[in-house]
Amino acid sequence: MFRPSGRGREGGILHQLWFSDCNMGGICRGSATTRQEPRCGLRIQESSFGTRYVDAHKGLHYTAAKDVFSIAASIELMEPGEAMYTIHATSQANPPCWALQERHLIDTMNRAAVEYVERYTRPDGTFVWRDDWPGLDGSDDGYESYTSFPLFYALGGGEHIHELARKQWEAVTRQFTGFGQVYNEFDAYYDWMHHGESSLYLYYLALADPHALRDRDRALRFAGMYMGEDPEADNWDSERKLIRSPINGSRGPRFEMSAVDWVTHRPVLAEYLAPYEDLAPELATNPLHKVNWNDDAIFAEVLKLLNQRMARGDVPLNLTSTSLITNAYLYTGEEKYRQWVLEYVDAWKKRTAQNNGITPDNVGLSGEIGECMNGKWWGGYYGWRWPHGAVNILEATLIAGYNALLLTGDESHLDLIRSQLDLLWSLGKEEDGVFKIPARHGDCGWFDYRPPDPRLYIHLYYVSQQPQDRERLNRLPGREQWAGSSRFGKGAQYHPAAWFAFNEGDNPDYPERVLEAHYQEVCRRMELLRNDHGDPNQWDVHHWQEINPVACEGLVQLMTGSPGVVYHGGLLHCRVRYFDPVNKRPGLPEHVAAMVLTVNPDNVVLMLVNCDPVQPHEVILQAGAFGEHRFTEVFPIGEDRPVNLKSFVNGPHVQVQLHPASQVLLRAKMDRFANKPTYAFPWETAQEDIH
Repeated sequence: MFRPSGRGREGGILHQLWFSDCNMGGICRGSATTRQEPRCGLRIQESSFGTRYVDAHKGLHYTAAKDVFSIAASIELMEPGEAMYTIHATSQANPPCWALQERHLIDTMNRAAVEYVERYTRPDGTFVWRDDWPGLDGSDDGYESYTSFPLFYALGGGEHIHELARKQWEAVTRQFTGFGQVYNEFDAYYDWMHHGESSLYLYYLALADPHALRDRDRALRFAGMYMGEDPEADNWDSERKLIRSPINGSRGPRFEMSAVDWVTHRPVLAEYLAPYEDLAPELATNPLHKVNWNDDAIFAEVLKLLNQRMARGDVPLNLTSTSLITNAYLYTGEEKYRQWVLEYVDAWKKRTAQNNGITPDNVGLSGEIGECMNGKWWGGYYGWRWPHGAVNILEATLIAGYNALLLTGDESHLDLIRSQLDLLWSLGKEEDGVFKIPARHGDCGWFDYRPPDPRLYIHLYYVSQQPQDRERLNRLPGREQWAGSSRFGKGAQYHPAAWFAFNEGDNPDYPERVLEAHYQEVCRRMELLRNDHGDPNQWDVHHWQEINPVACEGLVQLMTGSPGVVYHGGLLHCRVRYFDPVNKRPGLPEHVAAMVLTVNPDNVVLMLVNCDPVQPHEVILQAGAFGEHRFTEVFPIGEDRPVNLKSFVNGPHVQVQLHPASQVLLRAKMDRFANKPTYAFPWETAQEDIH
């Protein structure tokens, strides 16, 4: 049943945990009751340990009974000062269905990515497309066509995925430099919703390999564009702590835009409500009225007002830039990056307090709220009214709060997003029996009432784990529908509601369903690819991202115990990450599957499966995407009293050796946000306390 470890220096402590197999369908003794019997034997049980998921197929029943255990394992405890300790999983069992599905999805996307790139690119990696693309918009869509590649590699995709990811970033940068959108390898000028989308690629490349010197140099150079270190990019006012325009980039603030800048985006923006309420008389009675950006006379007036009212000063959307600066910190650990993020977040907290608790969506170059909007705190670029409304304010404040928390360990940095969520909630009302909150504010007041979307509430509670944020989630209507509500969005985003329901014990089929959904999405996209016979010169700039078959958001949720990233520029925040110590790379080793079953404030329960009956495999677990958390206890589930390993597991890493065809169910206790975050890999880190 077990094999004692021979590793560890003389005098080290070896504690062996004994387990016994349960037959498929057997009833485990103890205070456990089965609540649901989903497919493939994944069962929810109520026990004195709490609600947990177990696999009923082969020896993975989990109850409070001391004499009935699930997995054979031994723990090699290292003496204080040893670099890492090791858990050995030795019991053999048939891999559960989800594990086989997970490995199949990874293998499928490994192959699909190659066909996708070959279908749409030239030998140098550039898109087979038109020779010119005018305007300020579009490079973000080029990058988004491959953004998932480095993330997939960081989860366990093949080495060729890493190579493709780097080649395609260079190719997109080169092609859109030729078009004119990119300058000095960064968007010349655009807003931070689109910069945020582009920059995800950079953040994922850092997760894939933080040793690429070109990426590191770019990270520092790009951060410098927003810190007063680049004379060509005078974006930052260090005295007033503001970014000087909503339209910014490697050429600095864009105080005046031309008709050419918007030429490719006019048809898109014509589908949104008018950006200004004095553009048409209909807006007096219908604040959602649209105007035709494709009409040259109307557009001329739109452009004039845009330059007068929106081009100068700061907007909350710019808070998304904190990810770019945090990215530089994760490479270097330099205090100046941390300080910039905290000062900028603090500046927006002060502006919110100045404005009676409402985050203003426009601040002039002098720092005055409403300076270019006739004193109005609403009406700014990507603000409370146009084009998307409140969601842009909420995403940006959440992303910034995430980053400040990561850099300090202080969850009070989330108070800004909390205050805005509570503001909108306080304005809610019932319409036809449905509770709704406003999505926009204009001259007519709050309008465009909609049911609250749980997405950002889930993200907030996930990262804070605070009772107050749990209460915000609990009050949301329609929670009984979350289990079946997940759907794909732009960039193959996958709504986290079903994942959250799984974590709560209300969606036991989630692992198989999410993997099935992603496999079907890969199939659908490959079918689109095979039937794509149009003229490349006529393709829209979004064409490729809608076909990219590397859809890995579900893997992020399932493997890392995370709702995923906030798409428009957030960093990956997760409880656990995996590394292959044999091949010295990030991600799961070949043949290994992983699932986080529950996420709790101070621990997670996860399962590792070696689907390979021939070879053993080793995995390193990291606490957090950037080693920002610290493991205190990690133990195979099965004893009624856990073995206290706190004196030995006082760090961000644990190694697990999986014998052929073995499985292990682990509870990993941790102190959250206890370490300085870093991109460094486990075999090269020196742990530093964040405080």
